[in-house]
Amino acid sequence: GVFGVVSGPFGVREGINIFLEGYIPTENVRFRSEKITFQARPPSSVEEVEGGPPLEWPRMTKSYEGFKLEVLEGRVHQGEVIGILGPNGIGKTTFIKLLAGKEVSDEGYKLEFKSVSYKPQYPEPRDMLVEQVLREAAGSKFDSEFYWGELIKPLGLERLLDRNMSDLSGGELQKVSIAEALSRDAEIYLLDEPSAYLDVEERYLITRVLRRITRDKRAYTFLVDHDLMVLDFASSRLMVFTGEPGKHGVANPPADLRSGFNAFLKEVGITFRRDPDTKRPRANKPGSQLDKMQKEAGEYYYLAA
Repeated sequence: GVFGVVSGPFGVREGINIFLEGYIPTENVRFRSEKITFQARPPSSVEEVEGGPPLEWPRMTKSYEGFKLEVLEGRVHQGEVIGILGPNGIGKTTFIKLLAGKEVSDEGYKLEFKSVSYKPQYPEPRDMLVEQVLREAAGSKFDSEFYWGELIKPLGLERLLDRNMSDLSGGELQKVSIAEALSRDAEIYLLDEPSAYLDVEERYLITRVLRRITRDKRAYTFLVDHDLMVLDFASSRLMVFTGEPGKHGVANPPADLRSGFNAFLKEVGITFRRDPDTKRPRANKPGSQLDKMQKEAGEYYYLAA
């Protein structure tokens, strides 16, 4: 069976912090075994797996009618999750399709890496049972205790296995599509907007699963998302896309988290302060004293070192 507890009303800040803590003090109820924590300062080093060759791509362009994407030369290391950040219509999905070999650059480059697993921005429902979809993706791993502990149970997919994909809600379809992509044996994982339709708890779980699988499989993972928290939790480094949406985009090479967030937030003119208790980012009011101070210091997201 299941049960639920409804708390009394709290102020916005207190309520959010209680949710992050996973404990309601007035009811003496813990609803999550661990609290959700934030990094007030960026990690001091890049998390990567030693010994593997870097993944590299050349400088290239991709043009459509009225739009051109310029991709600068870049490289990533095994075990890294590369967050991709930028406004709508700037070419993020186009870059992912170039990496996946689904698009050919203007120069004629069709990147064909050994094995790529791609989750599209808009997963399409199919007339198949969830279990069948995951079995086809995972192969013999599906029946292993390790696979269930790595993907099925953390994402809460047990109750969906006998459901038809065409009957799933947006959030359920998203979770199954993420699990399908991560179930495949691949060197490169490309996930386009995996947090769409997911609630806060599910987004946090996805980032943990993604980092663990990327590290354990010694993979190269690229993650496109608009949720700064998802990118903060999941990413080893960031690629920031700049330019004029709908007309011209530039895919800059991967940078450390501090540089990446600062570059993006400077473009949009937003700064974040940190909650004193949970360290969660909170947007500053434009023109406020904190906003001005952080802009002068060039620190838009993390606390100064």
